[in-house]
Amino acid sequence: MTPVTAVIVGAGHRAVTYASYAEQHPEELKIVGVADPIARRRNQMAHRFGFDQTHCYETADQLAQAGKIADAVINGTMDHQHVDTGIPLLEAGYDMLLEKPFATNQDEMWQLAEVAKTNDRKVMICHVLRYAPFYAAIRKLVSDGEIGQLVNVQTIEHVSYHHMGVGFVRGKWNRKDLCHSSMLMAKCCHDLDLIMWMMSGIAPARVSSFGSNMYFNEAHAPKDAGTRCMVDCPIEADCLYSAKKHYVDHPKRWAFYVWDTLEHIDNPTIEQKIESLKTTNPYGRCVWKCDNDVVDHQSVVVEFEDGCTATHNMVGGTSRPSRAIHLLGTNGEIQGVFEDSKFVLRHIDPRSGHEYSEEIIDLNEDGGDMHGAFGGHGGGDLRLVSDFVNLVRGTETSLSCTRIDDSVNGHLVGFCADDAMAQRQVIELS
Repeated sequence: MTPVTAVIVGAGHRAVTYASYAEQHPEELKIVGVADPIARRRNQMAHRFGFDQTHCYETADQLAQAGKIADAVINGTMDHQHVDTGIPLLEAGYDMLLEKPFATNQDEMWQLAEVAKTNDRKVMICHVLRYAPFYAAIRKLVSDGEIGQLVNVQTIEHVSYHHMGVGFVRGKWNRKDLCHSSMLMAKCCHDLDLIMWMMSGIAPARVSSFGSNMYFNEAHAPKDAGTRCMVDCPIEADCLYSAKKHYVDHPKRWAFYVWDTLEHIDNPTIEQKIESLKTTNPYGRCVWKCDNDVVDHQSVVVEFEDGCTATHNMVGGTSRPSRAIHLLGTNGEIQGVFEDSKFVLRHIDPRSGHEYSEEIIDLNEDGGDMHGAFGGHGGGDLRLVSDFVNLVRGTETSLSCTRIDDSVNGHLVGFCADDAMAQRQVIELS
């Protein structure tokens, strides 16, 4: 087969990560163009993937108007741009790999899903955790009926202190009026999708939720704290959220966010980075004196049509980043922590002297690309792209494949959970 051809739309960190699959598997995927408002990024992509400048566009509209130049697009624009960029490209005949969340409200969600259906386009949403060996192995056991009918699903996401600070206090997703996505949808869209996936298509019936911005606000600022860590803060040396400690002492951690204001400079010096943190760089601000308004913790409760219940607890500012899952069925249970790359399978054992049987499934023992829970979403990023190639080609896809219709329930629960939290009520899902 000839490789699937694709255009990058929004040449940021996520889209370029997906596009890198073409460098490892040129026989399957070829990048032939880019649409991005920043000229430097367009030039970088043309040089990296070896396509002509005539296939560089400033906007998705320009790409759509140019006529169909590829099979698909890899859409990695910001959350609130997905619908505006997605619709003209779907109407122009492109299939699409689209970053999550694929919409920022219910109206957008239904609109984009309808356009994809009307134009008979293949749209895969980037729920990469479905492709991580940890979750894929669990889903296979559930699909095989290993633990019977699900009675309760519990998921947890602990967002580390440094991820919380960079993404949801100082960074791009710290205000809903700017990014248009709540923290639940921006960070836990994966987890909500996993719950829906484990439920095998049984629809959610009602949702409630509670949460707030409890800690990252000025009321909790330490005494004498300044407004910028490296400018006017006498306690910076002792602060757990010091911008110097997070971004200078760890120059590669979250570098693609923290130093994006310096991307016009080739290899900026440490002095230039420090100066940016002292002046206009938003990541140099005190975490208790930013303009953030999203929650720092939230709990969601879901009831499904068959009576199964599910909970998701998101907590920001934890010591260790982690995701955990516990599935309880009529014939057993599965429990594990994603970062450990292993889980426990338990069954009822009523024999004399027994209570339950327990088997540990350790994915680390399989070696190879089963490792990597701390990078690339547990190995899920590029597996997702491989499945997208199969989807575009019309060949067999995996159990993990998440077309846009498969992603609707997870998004719907997220939007309704935020409404339930704001309104302090249970939301019935029609």
